[in-house]
Amino acid sequence: MDHIVVTDFRLPVQVGLYPWEQLAPQTLQIDLVIGLPGHGPRAALRDTIDYGAVVERLRTWTSTERFDLLEVLAERIAAIVRDEFGAPWVRVSVQKLALIRGVRQVGVVLERGTMPD
Repeated sequence: MDHIVVTDFRLPVQVGLYPWEQLAPQTLQIDLVIGLPGHGPRAALRDTIDYGAVVERLRTWTSTERFDLLEVLAERIAAIVRDEFGAPWVRVSVQKLALIRGVRQVGVVLERGTMPD
């Protein structure tokens, strides 16, 4: 399977259960590996998934939403990429940055869909 990779995508997102986390958006790092439908050469945008459109969709959507858990956010990202963009498989990593002293990142990674052979 061919993949599109989006790494180190930084977004301000309202996320967290603790009162201090709810005061302002936190910068999250999102990494995506998006499986492409079908096989063979990709000669035009219609043959692939527009990663710019994926990034813009997530940027717009997260600007109006609030999440208690990273797990919920990651699950919703996976659903958007699969349902709206037609990806058969996606890996989503969402990380909070420097949340805990001495820890650079904490987060979740999930995979959804079926990765064909």
